Amino acid sequence: MIGKAHSHAVLGINAYAVEVEADLSGGQSYFGIVGLPDPAVKESKDRVKAALLNSGFFLSSNQRIVINLAPADIRKEGAALDLPIAVALLSAMGMMDAGRLEQYSIIGELSLDGRVKAIPGALCIADAARRDKRRGVILPADNAPEAAVVAGVDILPVESLADTAAFLNGRLDIAPHRVDLPTVFHQASQYAEDFSDVKGQQQAKRALEIAAAGGHNVLMIGSPGSGKTMLARRLPTILPDLTIEESIETTKIHSVAGLIPARQALVATRPFRAPHHTLSNVALTGGGGIPRPGEVSLAHHGVLFLDEMPEFQRGALEALRQPLEDGVVTVSRASMTATFPAKFILCGAMNPCPCGYLGDPVKPCTCRPDAVMRYRSRLSGPLLDRIDLHIEVPPVRIQEMSRGAAGEPSEAVRARVNAARLRQIERFRGCKGIFCNGHMGSRDLKKFCPLREDVRTHLENSIARLGLSARAFDRVIKVARTIADLEGSTDIELAHISEAINYRALDRHG
Repeated sequence: MIGKAHSHAVLGINAYAVEVEADLSGGQSYFGIVGLPDPAVKESKDRVKAALLNSGFFLSSNQRIVINLAPADIRKEGAALDLPIAVALLSAMGMMDAGRLEQYSIIGELSLDGRVKAIPGALCIADAARRDKRRGVILPADNAPEAAVVAGVDILPVESLADTAAFLNGRLDIAPHRVDLPTVFHQASQYAEDFSDVKGQQQAKRALEIAAAGGHNVLMIGSPGSGKTMLARRLPTILPDLTIEESIETTKIHSVAGLIPARQALVATRPFRAPHHTLSNVALTGGGGIPRPGEVSLAHHGVLFLDEMPEFQRGALEALRQPLEDGVVTVSRASMTATFPAKFILCGAMNPCPCGYLGDPVKPCTCRPDAVMRYRSRLSGPLLDRIDLHIEVPPVRIQEMSRGAAGEPSEAVRARVNAARLRQIERFRGCKGIFCNGHMGSRDLKKFCPLREDVRTHLENSIARLGLSARAFDRVIKVARTIADLEGSTDIELAHISEAINYRALDRHG
């Protein structure tokens, strides 16, 4: 006898329908799973048998059981298909209402006692169930708030296999889980840190405001303890307000990665990711046998912070070039291709030299000039080409730290950033792939950033006088455009160019 249940599996940040078929026949005891299951799916047979037994369902030992997961040409992974496999088996045993079963997508991991445990990717699965016109999704209670963000499909939380069977047979009523999306979004959109925590460092804070306003990548150079990490952690708090659409897209990525806490609905603040410098290329950009998002995708709509940037593997740093340029990461495997979004602000931090104290007013540097050059050359020219602002972060004086007034709060800075971004949205309306000044290429600069003759002459003379590299020319214009937007200026003025030139510290050092 054959039973059937509907489910979904995640691929990339989207989900696809999976039909779970169970065939029971007489003969020698056997339990097999086909349809390209990974080891975790193959092991589900032991979890399912124990869960059925401990939930009060009898499974004869003299039965041949075959589970088919269709489509059979896509590899399935994880334990999320435990619950639909168990339900399909009950259906094959004649213990399930097939009519009701047809209406729902079922997902969940089973414990040995029959409890249903949380799974990754619930938001993606609920979205796919709505697309596939399922009436509802039966899933773990811990995943219900996250999945309920999707309107147009009933989210039915269950605690156990027994509850699932009782509901599908009409013996138990489960109210669909609902969330008030605007309220949940507002409650979750509060940051723990604030820019007012940072004392001193006015130039660095100004540079981060410009980076946030124009979507510019930034590199901070300073001795240990100068506050680079503290500044970076507060950069997300001054980025433009996250929209609900951006929040849902961010939540999907974090959900697939299994990073959504139980019973949390949304990621409503800008992500901040700070991976250790020992991470691999795959961990940074994404990949694996079945593709998973990397740090660049987990930082989507937020900030990727690379502390001690020259210490990262050269290959990992060079792998950043493509997502910085395209805003997406495409992972190709023999049997599948997955695309993950990766629009983020790169914020790097490094010491000025190997010992860290070049230019420090108190502690002398012990590095030879050739060692300093080797250290800085770990960041390649093509990567630096994608970083618009290089800023020096000097140590803060003790008196300023202990007696200095609190800085400007993030809310006030974010208001100016929002206003500048609105000007850019209007400027780039109709331009595909350009949403802020940091996305402009050389051709776009000619169109959107015309310079008066006196301003252009000043820029050319300044670059020649200071010995800046040729790559600094376009970067200075982009940053100057953002400074003008912050001031509400239609044209790029001399003052805007002069300030932008100051944010090319590595070029000045040669």
